[in-house]
Amino acid sequence: MTEPRMHIIETYFECCGFDHTFLQGGTSVYLWNLSRAFAARGHRVSIVTPAHGRLDDLRGRYEVEDLDYADEYLLPLVLDPDVWHDQPAEVHLPLRTTAHRIRLDDVDLYFLSNDYLDRLPDTFYPPYSAKGRDLVFFKPLVFQVDSVRFLRHWFGAEKALVHAHEPYYHYLLPAALRDDPRKFVVSTVQSNMPITKKVYAPEVRRLLELLGAGTGLPQDPAPAGPELEAVSQYQQLTHLHYEYPPDHVALYLLVLENADLIDFLSPGQLDFYASFLDTPFEALFARLPLAGAVKANAHKMFVGGCAISDQWLAWDPREVDRPAVLAGLGLDPALPTFFHNARYALHHKGQLELLRAVDQVLSDGLAANFVVRCISGAPLDDPYFREVAERHRGRLHLESERVDERRVFEYASAADFCLFPSKFEMDTFLIAQGEAMVCSAVPIATAQEGMAHFRHARPEPETTGLAVNRSFAEDDPLLTTALVARIREAVTLWHDDPARYRELSHRAAAVARQFTWEHCADLHLAAFGRLWRGEPAALPAERALRHGWFDLVKDEEITEEAALAHGDLTAYARRAPVGPSVARRFFLAAWERADFATCERVVDRFPTAVTEEEVRGLRERCSVTADGTLVYRLPHAERVELVTPAPRGTAARARPEVRELRRTGAGAFEGPPPAPGARLLLTLASGRVTWDEARHG
Repeated sequence: MTEPRMHIIETYFECCGFDHTFLQGGTSVYLWNLSRAFAARGHRVSIVTPAHGRLDDLRGRYEVEDLDYADEYLLPLVLDPDVWHDQPAEVHLPLRTTAHRIRLDDVDLYFLSNDYLDRLPDTFYPPYSAKGRDLVFFKPLVFQVDSVRFLRHWFGAEKALVHAHEPYYHYLLPAALRDDPRKFVVSTVQSNMPITKKVYAPEVRRLLELLGAGTGLPQDPAPAGPELEAVSQYQQLTHLHYEYPPDHVALYLLVLENADLIDFLSPGQLDFYASFLDTPFEALFARLPLAGAVKANAHKMFVGGCAISDQWLAWDPREVDRPAVLAGLGLDPALPTFFHNARYALHHKGQLELLRAVDQVLSDGLAANFVVRCISGAPLDDPYFREVAERHRGRLHLESERVDERRVFEYASAADFCLFPSKFEMDTFLIAQGEAMVCSAVPIATAQEGMAHFRHARPEPETTGLAVNRSFAEDDPLLTTALVARIREAVTLWHDDPARYRELSHRAAAVARQFTWEHCADLHLAAFGRLWRGEPAALPAERALRHGWFDLVKDEEITEEAALAHGDLTAYARRAPVGPSVARRFFLAAWERADFATCERVVDRFPTAVTEEEVRGLRERCSVTADGTLVYRLPHAERVELVTPAPRGTAARARPEVRELRRTGAGAFEGPPPAPGARLLLTLASGRVTWDEARHG
């Protein structure tokens, strides 16, 4: 079908990827590359973003057109009294917004300017410390309102597709434009911000009133039940979920219910954000009303993708002088070399465990080089990092400064392996890993869903490298141990099986080079075109099966694999009879993922499907001895932690007590007797993290 010519309006709080002096984050680069790709296909492309007080800088390098646009109004802000102490219940910001345009590479860039949007010209983003203290905290919210008003005025009569990025920066926009038949809204989830992140509902309601949108806000009450107290409190240690007061609204709910499409950067990111499978949050998320909203709106979701920059794809790694690069860093070019490149984010990027692993292997005498970039723009303030760098001078080059992009390319091209032990599923595409792989570095990386497209966790014949299990702990010795093992395995591979190493290296480069902006544009435009033509979105049966949404598929579409993965005997029965042999497969699959509820159902309904020993292992896995010792036995458990909730009535975001049970043997653990309300958190050999009850007495 012929692709319609569309008007695509990109809007985000920072769309400055066209100029490196304006650049703050990766989303900006993504937006500019994607916009240029759309324009190259003949579509009309506009970008709407704040000027951030940089108009004078822009005038010095570009032709800036001052538009005939001046919007004067009072912006009402209803303040949360629990945050904005000693402030009035509502403040009014007098604003006069002007608009300015630059035409560049067949893209129209519109910059909105007013007293609030022009603040923070160096950093753009308000610091979190401004919350409750300085109204500049609301700068992104000011932009949301201003962008809606500008879109309505400047493009009011036009049919257009508004492509907004990161729900936290546009949650008002889909609701505000929902009733405009000339505007379609596509929301891109750029990062895995907590899906339950909420904002003050009276504030949202007042701004939607100002924008002429309906005031009914979706409800997402917390699930009741003391049995979930430990599970809920623990999430604050995982960066996956936080509790909010009842007068708050989930911003992703606003987007889900009002946007026309929801866009994700990778298939794994979409899947993760729909179910949180195998994470400490999975059980709690399934009980939240938000999970139902995700399922109800799943047909809107698609993968628009992300890509490696054209520049990295154009440069030739073979032209890099490896010996000169490594010698210039004080390293030995004759040794296998490992490379890490990410912003300094100690826990998000797994850099604490990474440095500990590097320290351990080098202290043990492993002959290898490490080039580790933890970018902060300033010397690293962690004394341990400095100690490790000093201890292993000549083997480890630790760097925090921003350097020229060509220099980073040379580092990656001089490396044999790249290390990306990211945690908490915060990475949604991880361009830096793809860049290193483009240079033929074999990846050693976490088996995160958001990074699965790089195939380092795939089995043969598709694998590109070596994987370590996901991590949802801030200081995770299991991750450190896994990294040590993988680094040693990599060095052995490099020395003893060069043919195998070359195969992985070539495969890694080939996979990474598939992620082009042309391909990204193809994925987006296919979804945009269907929306533009009025074709209804449909949920693929394969995705519904992956998430266990069996009520959304036909009987003949149900597969044994999906029913087993979710322990759903009823779903299986819709495709074939369930007898003892089938029930046994369900028991074994459920046992491997520590789904003991499904195991019990099988035992109750098909007692002949399991052995007495298996039933005993199921029902006696957790016990308390006469002297009060908690004993837990599960052969495939790597770690067992006792999580005891803080007493009710303590701080709104109280942290539980977490005590790791002592390992007494393979799959055997002991610890103190559990208090009422305590739960056990299991980390399995597969990397799955799940919960179990802590039995008393």
